[in-house]
Amino acid sequence: MRSGPLARHVVPLLAAIVFVLPLWFMVAGSLRPVGLPPPRGVELLPPAPNLDSYARLPQLIPLFVYLRNSALVVALAVPLTVLVASWAGFGIRLLPPPRRRAAVVASLVVMMVPVTAVWATRFEVFRLAGALDSLVPLVAPALAATTPFYVLIYAWSFGGVSDGQLGAARLEGASTWRLWRAVALPQVKPATLAVAVLAFTFHWANFIDALLYLRRQELYTLPLGMRFLQLLNPTDWPLLMAGAVVVTLPSVAVFLLAQRLFLDDPLRGLRGNAA
Repeated sequence: MRSGPLARHVVPLLAAIVFVLPLWFMVAGSLRPVGLPPPRGVELLPPAPNLDSYARLPQLIPLFVYLRNSALVVALAVPLTVLVASWAGFGIRLLPPPRRRAAVVASLVVMMVPVTAVWATRFEVFRLAGALDSLVPLVAPALAATTPFYVLIYAWSFGGVSDGQLGAARLEGASTWRLWRAVALPQVKPATLAVAVLAFTFHWANFIDALLYLRRQELYTLPLGMRFLQLLNPTDWPLLMAGAVVVTLPSVAVFLLAQRLFLDDPLRGLRGNAA
């Protein structure tokens, strides 16, 4: 019995260490003197830490242009993803049970299709639309909720909204739009937070689409720009680690800003649907 509270603290602590250590080594590597190779052993902190690598980044690449492009993509894609995923999830919730199950199965099937299977088709569609070498292909997946997984999160969450609530709102003359906006969506705020954080992480780190569709350097996003940096300086380990920190920091910051709601058990609403 006494091991219960201890396990509740020790296990999360060990899990946190597993995830934090790579971040720490990345930061420590970026603080090494410029031009040094990776350390031979475990180095928790370099002997003479400095920020020279961060100062060199804007000198070698248009860092702030890449940051602006990535910020523009997530600013458009994240709200669109949340909007479309919540609409689709609520639409599944309103279906009769047999059709609802069929829609969930169809979403799972689509989710299992390899991304590589649609690369050629997507490229041809964007080519015919004249959208190549622009940020449009990077934002376009948000029009399909980015991934069916986000739709399923909402469908599961909206399952906790009772038929009685929806029926009462219908009797008051509420339209489907009002049901979604005023009745269902406020009850799944944790799911919205989870989808927003996941969508931000996906679009911020989207390297493949940027590599496929972007040609002009002034349109590069941050992940593609870091690849360009690696080609310029493949042996400058501190510089590459500084670039990795710049790419990773926004996603970590978004998660930390959202941690209060995560600590309030964002899956509580999801679990209630399974009851």
